[in-house]
Amino acid sequence: MNGDWLLRGRDGRLSVYQLSGDAVLCRAERGPRGPWSAPRKVGGEQELHTVLAVGQGADGYAHLVSWRPTVQGESGLVHSTHFRPHLAALDWHPVGHPDKKGDRTGTPAVAVDAQGRAHVFVRNKGGGVGMLAQKEKGGWDPWRDLKGKEVQDGLAAVTGESGRVELYAAVPQGLLYWRQEEPGTQPVLQEALKAPVRPGTLRALATSPERTTVFYTGTSGDLCAWRPGGEPVTLLPAAGPGPVSAVRCDLDGLDCTLLVQRTESRRVAFAAYPTEMESAGAWWTESGPELPLDALVSLTTDEEDRVVAATLSPSTGRLLLTRRKDEPGLALEAWREV
Repeated sequence: MNGDWLLRGRDGRLSVYQLSGDAVLCRAERGPRGPWSAPRKVGGEQELHTVLAVGQGADGYAHLVSWRPTVQGESGLVHSTHFRPHLAALDWHPVGHPDKKGDRTGTPAVAVDAQGRAHVFVRNKGGGVGMLAQKEKGGWDPWRDLKGKEVQDGLAAVTGESGRVELYAAVPQGLLYWRQEEPGTQPVLQEALKAPVRPGTLRALATSPERTTVFYTGTSGDLCAWRPGGEPVTLLPAAGPGPVSAVRCDLDGLDCTLLVQRTESRRVAFAAYPTEMESAGAWWTESGPELPLDALVSLTTDEEDRVVAATLSPSTGRLLLTRRKDEPGLALEAWREV
């Protein structure tokens, strides 16, 4: 899974996307804070590989990207749009391969610009990054080669507050950063950061009108934050493996960045700090029960802009949810199974 799989839809209802065998399933609230629907298949009967990238535009529409098997030893990418959690998603639509044909080259990432156009990123066989973008009036532009060398799996795509799409990628020497100069243009490689980065730990977030922040775990085990044009900052030791999930939220009238990560002890840990003020410090607070080894965590805000966190076990389908209480601080309701 790449991206936030817990989303607030255009109608304010929460939904989750999960992988199950050769399919993607969706569950959604029947109403705000109401009961949830049973899992149902997304995108028709197309057989998929067990990989999924999720992105969401300002319009609330979810864009899903996966790999599907084609002929023996080869695969192709497919895309689907989900307009509302309780409507059927569009059928999976083949969008090709960054090298025209071949097997899977990596886990895709997807971001959606201010015009609602999905941008799909994936490694290519040359070790760089290929990109495919939707046209504003339908269809897709040709695949573009964004270059890069020795790009590792786990790309982090993000849309800035400007509505322009950005991309971060880990390489053996550190991080690469691409950005669109203008809407609808090809992202350009802007900067390369030399830093010890653990692959598969990147997560990016829009943190101000002109900047995005990427969070990653260094090889020392520390969770770091970097904004292009500056130096990386060590926040605190990573709570556990994999990337964090991050969301901007209002905590007692202060614009804060909230991070969540599954801990080594298989619980959920939260940390918050004033947005772009890493020097203020942050610390983990554990919450909830012990989770299965494969449990994922994700964050969003609900129709009242209240923080919601979820954990999901792909092997069991068990979904747990908590919300911030209506009181000062970051007090959470008891975790409940959906």
